[in-house]
Amino acid sequence: MEWNRYIDGYCERTDPSYWAEPVNAVTNAAFLIAAWVMWRRTRGAGLPLATALVVILALIGTGSYLFHTHATIWAVTLDVAPIGIFILLYLFTANLHFWRWPLWVSLVGTAAFIPYAAALVPVFSALPFFGISAGYWPVPLLIAAYAVLLRHRAPDTAKGLGIGAAILVVSLIFRSVDETFCPALPLGTHFMWHILNGVMLGWMIEVYRRHMVAARGAGR
Repeated sequence: MEWNRYIDGYCERTDPSYWAEPVNAVTNAAFLIAAWVMWRRTRGAGLPLATALVVILALIGTGSYLFHTHATIWAVTLDVAPIGIFILLYLFTANLHFWRWPLWVSLVGTAAFIPYAAALVPVFSALPFFGISAGYWPVPLLIAAYAVLLRHRAPDTAKGLGIGAAILVVSLIFRSVDETFCPALPLGTHFMWHILNGVMLGWMIEVYRRHMVAARGAGR
């Protein structure tokens, strides 16, 4: 693989230089701020999975920053890998603690995300608007499904998941129209994907923290 091959995938980038995407690069601070806030909120709470999610959230911001400055294959790998790990770990966390499934069932349920996404990505790829972000659209759909299914078992958690899904949908819209609005808005809209995603991922960790606090209060 050509690890140093140059990638130009966003409206703001017009050349291969390091600071060709200053806004896209700097707005990755949203992930680091969200990680810092959630680290403070989960510190000492005895929630190791929340701590792991916070660390991965910080890595998402770091990887995305590297991609929007270096714009190479190795950098995009560091960008997308933490995102995939966060999705899988959060799904495992939801299975284990929201549904209170046994460990092995939670693991199987997490692994099921791979064929689930593999089946839906081609569907979204075939749709005119959704195609550019096809790899991400199965995620808000799954979060929304969990919200609906959990509405009686854990209504506050379900509401939180619904809010997270809605924020992610809005952020995906900004990601998807970046090139569309490029002629009229040379800055692009991808930076809003960073800001809203930082908010959304931090919020999802907060949903988990609140669920665990409520569960402990109820003696579960």
